[in-house]
Amino acid sequence: MAPPNPTGFDMKEFVRASTSTQWRSKDPWKRNEAWRSTGPFTRWNRFKGAFPGFGIAVGAFAVYLVAEQVFFKDEHHGDGHGKDHH
Repeated sequence: MAPPNPTGFDMKEFVRASTSTQWRSKDPWKRNEAWRSTGPFTRWNRFKGAFPGFGIAVGAFAVYLVAEQVFFKDEHHGDGHGKDHH
């Protein structure tokens, strides 16, 4: 058996206290760490900030696809590739 710690610190008592549900409910740092999951730091806001401009890019691409279908129709579609094609 190991001799007692001269400082009075008991590691077994520390582990027992730190893993108890009573300690977790009275965690003094809980309030100080609450900012990590609120406001601009929520999971959704961090995800949203990871792709800046993605929404605008999707909208612009959709407008391009619609414009291409409406205005740039291929007039030769269905004619086949005959001798006069090129």
